[in-house]
Amino acid sequence: MGDFSQNGSVATLHNFGTRTLEELEADLKLFSGYRPMELILPSLYSELEGPALQHIVDEISQVDYLSHVIIGLDRANREQYDYAYSFFKKLNKPFSLLWNDGPRLREIQEELAGKNLAPTEPGKGRNVWYCIGFAHARGKAEAVALHDCDILTYDRGLLARLFYPIANPNYQFEFCKGFYARVADGKMNGRVSRLLVAPLLLAMERVLGSSDYLSFMKSFRYPLAGEFSFRRSLIPELRIPSDWGLEVGILSEMQRNQASNRICQVDIADNYDHKHQDLLETDRSAGLSRMSIDISKVLIRKLATKGYVFGPETFRTIKATYFRMALDMVHFYQTDAELNGLAYDIDTEERAVELFAENIMRAGDDFSYSPMETPFIPSWTRVFSAMPDIGYRLRRAVEADNQELS
Repeated sequence: MGDFSQNGSVATLHNFGTRTLEELEADLKLFSGYRPMELILPSLYSELEGPALQHIVDEISQVDYLSHVIIGLDRANREQYDYAYSFFKKLNKPFSLLWNDGPRLREIQEELAGKNLAPTEPGKGRNVWYCIGFAHARGKAEAVALHDCDILTYDRGLLARLFYPIANPNYQFEFCKGFYARVADGKMNGRVSRLLVAPLLLAMERVLGSSDYLSFMKSFRYPLAGEFSFRRSLIPELRIPSDWGLEVGILSEMQRNQASNRICQVDIADNYDHKHQDLLETDRSAGLSRMSIDISKVLIRKLATKGYVFGPETFRTIKATYFRMALDMVHFYQTDAELNGLAYDIDTEERAVELFAENIMRAGDDFSYSPMETPFIPSWTRVFSAMPDIGYRLRRAVEADNQELS
């Protein structure tokens, strides 16, 4: 059972175990008449062959309050797309499958690229961007949720709790972030959130001074969670990072655009486990190393837009402050793990801290040497302004692909 504390920045909605899943789903069925709900699933084809997605589909197939599911499919050829369409038929509800590598969507991507409006690199950010654009073009949902397709511990209660704050017409929330404890297989996971984001935010606050933005970001219990829900009305102005900074970037957008009393976080799972990224200490272009650089750059860029000035001395001071705080946290987590009978590898944890400290400096260098970098994908408002018919064409392209197999 979670605690009942509130941090004062955004509402924290706990799970006290006092309501059954059946009660939540009955409410959501009623809410669906007021606020139709759609779910977005950004997926790699390889995840259809993994251990998690089949179970996720089985769980979603038992849900009766969803009006539609939107699946973004990456890295799939024609044969794989055909198989994916049959695979997702098991959802037992209306769905749209975006074949991102298919000729129709590639044609749209190339036209957008010709106007400098397309995502510049493949990945989850691009996939999510097209999916939310499609949801907006459909114009039928009022509440939209998104979660990953590699959740090994998935059950449909996660989806119910994720939707509830946004779907309930009596609540004022427009954006909801999921959170959970990252404990699985007898050990703590979530190293980037525990050992990079949390101590880095503290270090930035100590070096740069108090900031509404830093206070906001610190209020989230698991800022890197890939699960969130939102009102469809937020889509046109939402700017999505194209790199590993997706989750932090979206939170930054919420802080910029929304009043804090319109934002909440909700406990969506007692246990959560998914595919893990390797640390890859010698390769900064992949794994947790790449992730830590991209996330650090998002935070630096956001603070720069708030008027904070960064130079080599500032980055060195932030890095040194972070390093001391992160090493202290290692000992906090060691004690927490031992108290709860969990395994804890201090050497591995401190190696991660050393890598993250180095990558904070690399992120600072990248920020300093690439002042014209534009890491965000253009908002859909900008795209619709430049190409007024793009929503219709995106919808027709997806429908044409799907009709060939329906």
